[in-house]
Amino acid sequence: MTASMTASAPLRIPSTDRFETHEVFNQPPALESYSVLESEPALRDGVGEFGAGWAQKLIEAFSRRVADPEVIEWGHLSNKHTPELKTHDRFGRRIDQVEFHPAWHELMRLGVENQVHSFPWNHEQEGAHVVRTALFYLLNQVENGVNCPLSMTYSGVPALSEAPGLDPAWVSRLIAPIYDPRPVHAAEKSGCLMGMALTEKQGGSDVRANTTRAVPVASVGEGETYELIGHKWFCSAPMCDAFLTLAQTEHGLSCFFVPRHADDGSVNGIRIQRLKNKLGNRSNASSEIEYVNARGVMLGEPGRGVPKIIEMVIHTRLDCIAGSAAIMTHAVRQALHHARHRRAFGHLLIDQPLMRSVIADLLLECEGATWLALRIAQSYDEGHRDPDRRPFMRLATALSKYWVCKRTPWVVYEALECHGGNGYVEDSIVSRLYREAPLNSIWEGSGNVICLDVLRTLEKEPVAVEALLAELNSSRGKDSHYDSHVEALVSRLRDRDFNPATARGLVQSMALALQASVLLGHAPEGISRAFCRLRLPHGGNPVFGVLAEDLDTGSIIARWMNPS
Repeated sequence: MTASMTASAPLRIPSTDRFETHEVFNQPPALESYSVLESEPALRDGVGEFGAGWAQKLIEAFSRRVADPEVIEWGHLSNKHTPELKTHDRFGRRIDQVEFHPAWHELMRLGVENQVHSFPWNHEQEGAHVVRTALFYLLNQVENGVNCPLSMTYSGVPALSEAPGLDPAWVSRLIAPIYDPRPVHAAEKSGCLMGMALTEKQGGSDVRANTTRAVPVASVGEGETYELIGHKWFCSAPMCDAFLTLAQTEHGLSCFFVPRHADDGSVNGIRIQRLKNKLGNRSNASSEIEYVNARGVMLGEPGRGVPKIIEMVIHTRLDCIAGSAAIMTHAVRQALHHARHRRAFGHLLIDQPLMRSVIADLLLECEGATWLALRIAQSYDEGHRDPDRRPFMRLATALSKYWVCKRTPWVVYEALECHGGNGYVEDSIVSRLYREAPLNSIWEGSGNVICLDVLRTLEKEPVAVEALLAELNSSRGKDSHYDSHVEALVSRLRDRDFNPATARGLVQSMALALQASVLLGHAPEGISRAFCRLRLPHGGNPVFGVLAEDLDTGSIIARWMNPS
């Protein structure tokens, strides 16, 4: 045996800067650095169609900013590094603070400085709510959690208008384009945010089952100060500067404005018990809280808390619609981008007929959701100018909230499947969108609650039904499927077929009619006719991609072929 055979020869590794076992190819580039507005024709066309064309440049600039790699990374980081509750400081003093990753604060600053939380309250032009909805929609494509406090601040302002006993400076701070996350008294800040705490563990959506009590400090009634004792099962977001909440008084359930700090500058009696460990929306801190003699000002009349809080809920429901439209559209945009760059079986996925059927069907759903969201936003512009338009606004919001939010998880799932295994890993934003998809259907009234709201409207507000039918009639004669659908719906409404057990079918039928009406009145004919053909007979096929052979999928997809 030679010496060379007995000694261990050293392992020789190639002297390169990196050691690669393979070449990476057939993977799409990152979807970033593009104009979201120009790449999503329903958003682009709807903004102009519904009175917001004067803000096109502003929306375009924001759409490019949210597609910037830096901003996209903020979304990833704010979900990776979730909020942490700090109940006490190191000396043992109670502080009740939530710490966020810097990326969260950057996204919040981006939203506030672009007035996602306040645009209509700072601009009186026609279409201001449409502009704001477009901005909200765009920010939702980056990250959904930050939109919770932005939405509640936007929605809370109408409930505070001309509220006696409340410092008028509150509204000025809430609509200011200034983000200030410091946990200090509102008087020290130029910009503030507002949250809400309504539900309790024993009641949930049945807020009349609340047990939190409010006792007057001195006088009783609207604008007076009360002390609150009780708990709230969901408080979002706990680091806001003030909250709308509900509590029982001797006159019944009432609404209160509760600031984080008392008038003397001390921390108000709001104790954060824990943060929720949620399926999605993980960047946002949802919490359980206790009121320990927390001081608040009564808003509205004693015992009329639910009607008062509805002023806020109506606006947050609009955001549920826009947020869901954004989630589903971005998921489908990612699927289309993937299909345009990924090859399988010798061809690009987008050139394969079955994939084209799936993508085209998903894009029709995005068209319907986005056009509807912007039309509902326009109804808010109409309703704030003319009180006679508000019944339509409220009913249309409920219908749209129910249907668009219900469709979102189905759309996002199908878009995720277009990626294969790549869509199922957390490196992909699609998996985050999938976890986010159910939330808006639950928030601000789950499906059954919305359906029961619609039934009450049908029973008690004939003017709202008349306004809806007038809207639907404006599109009659443009499509035979639509005409048949509306005729059957009118017959059911005329017969007052309002059985709660079948309410979901009725609400779905109404929502689809409204969605189709908007498309027939404003979208390209090829889109609206295809939508009516696929969705109106029997509510459409539950599986995406089941299309007729003669459907022109090419023209549907061609509208969405930017960016490359």
